[in-house]
Amino acid sequence: MVSPPKPDLITVNIDGREVAVPKGTNVIEAARLVGVDVPYYCYHPKLTVVGNCRMCLIEMGMPAVDPASKAPIIDPTTGKQKINWIPRPQIGCATNATPGLHIRTNTPQIRDCREGVMEFLLINHPLDCPICDQAGECKLQEQATGYGRGYSRFIEQKNVKPKRTQLGPRVTLDDERCILCSRCIRFCKEIVKDDVLGFVDRGSYSTLTCYPGKALANNYSLNTVDICPVGALTSTDFRFKMRVWFLKQTDSIDTGSSVGCNTVVWTREGIIYRITPRRNDEVNDTWLPDSARELYKPVRAANRLTAIKIGNIDSLLDAAVQAAAEIVRSAAGATAVVGSGRSSVEEQFLTKKLAGALTASTHLVSRVGPGDGILISADRNPNFRGALVTGLIKGMPAVVGPALRAGQSSSAGSPGMQSPTQARSESGPHLHTAGLESLGAAIDAGEIKAIIAVNEDLIAGGLTAAQLAKVSVVYLGTHANATSAVAKIIIPTLTVFEKGGTFVNQQFRIQRFHPCVPGPAGAADDLVALGKLVAAVGGAPVPTELHALWSVLATEVGALKTVTLASLPDTGLLLDPTPFAGLPFVEGETLHYKPAAAAK
Repeated sequence: MVSPPKPDLITVNIDGREVAVPKGTNVIEAARLVGVDVPYYCYHPKLTVVGNCRMCLIEMGMPAVDPASKAPIIDPTTGKQKINWIPRPQIGCATNATPGLHIRTNTPQIRDCREGVMEFLLINHPLDCPICDQAGECKLQEQATGYGRGYSRFIEQKNVKPKRTQLGPRVTLDDERCILCSRCIRFCKEIVKDDVLGFVDRGSYSTLTCYPGKALANNYSLNTVDICPVGALTSTDFRFKMRVWFLKQTDSIDTGSSVGCNTVVWTREGIIYRITPRRNDEVNDTWLPDSARELYKPVRAANRLTAIKIGNIDSLLDAAVQAAAEIVRSAAGATAVVGSGRSSVEEQFLTKKLAGALTASTHLVSRVGPGDGILISADRNPNFRGALVTGLIKGMPAVVGPALRAGQSSSAGSPGMQSPTQARSESGPHLHTAGLESLGAAIDAGEIKAIIAVNEDLIAGGLTAAQLAKVSVVYLGTHANATSAVAKIIIPTLTVFEKGGTFVNQQFRIQRFHPCVPGPAGAADDLVALGKLVAAVGGAPVPTELHALWSVLATEVGALKTVTLASLPDTGLLLDPTPFAGLPFVEGETLHYKPAAAAK
């Protein structure tokens, strides 16, 4: 892999300290490198610069030189080169680092400017922090404490603006809180290409609204809530549900497609309240589809499986495993194992071990839907590449079926074309599941008598009810479906939010996710259930604890020989995709989303 070229470093002086930064670095980012906070509202590293809020004012100067000879002018009192300071403050967000640049961020003039800006921003702002959803993560609160005067000289009536305005199906606006930073407007226009938001009226009466006849309804609308520095834009779903300081944050991965967006899951007392994006410039920048934010809702769904069953009788895990072993033994080698592209790398490895112990054929269900060219790929399995890396399958196309042809671009469609429900639906025109056609033919030919299905609905994968009636099914999964309804053995397992492991995204980047909430009573850990099945059917014992299992993974899986679970960085680690080059992935061999360039 070719190393990226080293950046062209220059030296700038920030509050008397020199720091080397890449040429063109934004002053706000440069100051952050030396631990200096330059406050801001409208600036965002992934959006263009507009300089709306004026909160990031700094003093700026350059080394003085003689106009004629270009020789440095030396200050006689210090013996150093004189600095020509610009008499008026400049906005830091629109200033890029140049050689010799000097900035001052904490002078009396700058402190006075920031206090003035804060005073203007708070003139019409409502005093409703105790009921505001942004409380606890509000930049206005933080900076009012750090840079506000501590008192108000405003005695007139505040302007009253619209409240509880529905901008779209998932976003609610309290316009009284808006400070006109325009982040939301720029996000929709520049990232999603859905130019739907704008300001109307002037001065203190300026109001955020949608263009006539439009709504904020694209599949990335909740990113405007994430980047709103105040409580103006709120999630309709999360609104008034929980104070953020009560919530625990856990790193996870979006399982809605093979892009593998990095997420943070917010929980309290075993309940998930929201999912937000986690910054990873190599995968998803700071963005996340709205559809990914609702993936936690089936965790507490009414059809969640919570009882291990042999037939219709409740059982214990060991008894169910032994009963499953009897079923596959009675099949006399005519057994198939259906793995899942939604299982973790570790689970797929044990699924491969299970198939090997049974000398069974292995199958994988593919999922395909319209890619949106941003953060939803046509391949809707989050870990199909993991199945390739572990050797669970070899050479099977990532996507089959009529929805898309191999090599067709995944950017077909637009973000506004699909709702969160459509984006994760198991059926219907927006998501096509397939891949079990050869298994169906083997069943019809009498070659398969038993199936172990790991977290897959075989009916949705392409089998018919008549075909399932010919075989004995052992089902490991999280929710009741057509397959569990006819299964001889049911072993409830954990959702991605209740366990840990790794996924390999479409870049062949292996990324880790962590358990966020405990699983329901009666559900078995997938690794434990698979490990017991491997042993019960005569396979060699394998570790079922995550870290212990990785010692075996690193030994047996070539792509992971130099990888350890503990060494995986938070942003993931790129594996070598060369062994899989040429396979007909729908969205290509690399991530189709081009992260936005840093604002200049």
